[in-house]
Amino acid sequence: MAGVGVVRDGATLIDRVDWVVDHDQRWVVLGPNGAGKTTLLRVASTRLFPTRGTVDVLGERLGAVDVFELRPRIGLSSVALGERIPARERVRDVVLTASYGMVGRWREHYDIHDEVRADQVLRQLGCAHLGDRTYGTLSEGERKRAQIARALMTDPEMLLLDEPAAGLDLGGREDLVARLAGLAADEDAPTTVLVTHHVEEVPRGFTHALLMRAGAVVAAGPLYDVMTEATLSETFGLSLRLDYRDGRFAARARSEGGI
Repeated sequence: MAGVGVVRDGATLIDRVDWVVDHDQRWVVLGPNGAGKTTLLRVASTRLFPTRGTVDVLGERLGAVDVFELRPRIGLSSVALGERIPARERVRDVVLTASYGMVGRWREHYDIHDEVRADQVLRQLGCAHLGDRTYGTLSEGERKRAQIARALMTDPEMLLLDEPAAGLDLGGREDLVARLAGLAADEDAPTTVLVTHHVEEVPRGFTHALLMRAGAVVAAGPLYDVMTEATLSETFGLSLRLDYRDGRFAARARSEGGI
């Protein structure tokens, strides 16, 4: 992204964003609610075109490429997509339908290679035993894992995860973060971007961070250069203490009130 801005209904959602994600990197996009994180990810996933600036995704310039040909190369998991999945859909079909970019199985045909791939990614996310369950019967943690399995179905070159741990309890969050750490450690895994507003949800093995506030970039670069008490305090408008232990971050306020 170069000089990217998005304006909707007179409101600036993101402004003057410069950001480069290279092959095999694992990025976390971190910031408070309303910082522009989801808007940024929608642009990266080709679901939203910028008002200004240029965006190149997987070597293709937005506005000069058929995004429907580009999107199968991008794995996406988001709250908005999860809400579109029919409650009566079998979990295996939730994953399979990603092959055609569909939500909900109809009359399309899948070959044995599709079936094998769906079972493979379900196993990878610990969902193999859920294949014949309907999506509506799953717990929130199971749904999130099924959504990520769906995002991996097409063996994408880039994986975009918008707040995958939102709504999970402590056990569900820790299970998901551990699985994402395993994915980050896999040399064959796609380039990954994870959006969150909790430093505790940054998995081990992530390499870079982009911090946002009010639609603008506060800092971007290698994870341990960017994730500091000073940059986090600026990002969240609060004096924060940052702890790091066993490959994981934790943050808390130093005192009441803003900085």
